[in-house]
Amino acid sequence: MENLALIESFSEFKDDKLIDRVTLMSILEDVFRNALKKKFGDDDNFDIIINPDKGDLEIWRNRIVVSDDKVENDNQEISLTDAQKIEPDFEVGEDVSEEVKLFDLGRRSILALRQNLIAKIQEHDNTNIYKQFKDLEGEIYNAEVHHIRHRAVILLDDDGNELILPKDKQIPSDFFRKGENVRGIIETVELKGNKPNIVMSRTAPAFLEKLFEQEIPEVFDGLITIKNVVRIPGEKAKVAVDSYDDRIDPVGACVGMKGSRIHGIVRELGNENIDVINYTNNLQLYITRALSPARVTSVKIDEDTKRVEVILKPEEVSKAIGRGGHNIRLAGRLTGYEIDVFREGVEEDVELSEFSDEIEKWIIEEFSKVGLDTAKSILEQDLKDLVKRTDLEEETIEDVLRILKEEFED
Repeated sequence: MENLALIESFSEFKDDKLIDRVTLMSILEDVFRNALKKKFGDDDNFDIIINPDKGDLEIWRNRIVVSDDKVENDNQEISLTDAQKIEPDFEVGEDVSEEVKLFDLGRRSILALRQNLIAKIQEHDNTNIYKQFKDLEGEIYNAEVHHIRHRAVILLDDDGNELILPKDKQIPSDFFRKGENVRGIIETVELKGNKPNIVMSRTAPAFLEKLFEQEIPEVFDGLITIKNVVRIPGEKAKVAVDSYDDRIDPVGACVGMKGSRIHGIVRELGNENIDVINYTNNLQLYITRALSPARVTSVKIDEDTKRVEVILKPEEVSKAIGRGGHNIRLAGRLTGYEIDVFREGVEEDVELSEFSDEIEKWIIEEFSKVGLDTAKSILEQDLKDLVKRTDLEEETIEDVLRILKEEFED
């Protein structure tokens, strides 16, 4: 009766976790063998017969009959006297099979057995979840906001699986409410202990690429190829696209009439500004396109240093640099070259790094972040505009302007 009750409780796990019969039998046998090892020291001489569908469980211990004074291992051997209590005809050297009842294991062993079973099934369940989501890495996934924490949002999918959307994987403008559906890509899946740790991202370039695949049929069908994607999440992105069919305009197909196709993607990304450009193997042309909407006058490429000098008309410089230096920074990441901007008609200029004895390094780096690498590129800017574009105090910028003016006055 106890065997039947225990097996019935095991069947509950099978129904809850949808474990197939073969797997359940394997887990059950493993759990019972561990219990037998703890009780008898060894399990090699035990036969375990399980039928979880019917609720049948039998454990048989096999021992060799030895003379009464020759018993050295109680688990492997049985004395002739004890064997003949089971069956009077037994003789020395014969094998004896004796059924072991669950209550023979003791109450504590049965409780431990049940806890071990729960742990084993949970481990099996976690391994399946890990494998399922590992195959989904890099794919878009939907989940519902379950709990909002300071450093992360905890999400649950339709099957109750937990996903984590860390703060640094959220777009700055993201604002979530409990019960709201969230889209992102499965970025990483790891086993921490026995529990799968599933991290979702909305800031990865791959998320934007997958959105293009979902929203633009030509990309999904492979008629248009996405060559590269770079992003400053929530601010600006650049996507280089190409097509092997000359009849298809890849940029036009991605953007759509009056931006109709890309509008949904922009909205999903918190109104992130997306530039779609035609990819080309012509590096000079590629760099020129990457700096759009600015119009470039000329490009000088240094392959050894991976630097590019770009000449533009003065009125095009601010477009090339972009708000907060986003445009020039993304153009550099898209092409793999560091881009230096120069104004057309300006012959004499000085690299800002040459003032390192008078201007602190971190201040020079702040200007460089927004594409201002030379003295004249800073002097030609309005003070208020420099304050807006950098994280520097007005007084600090005024000191820099004074130092640079003195250089040219000299």
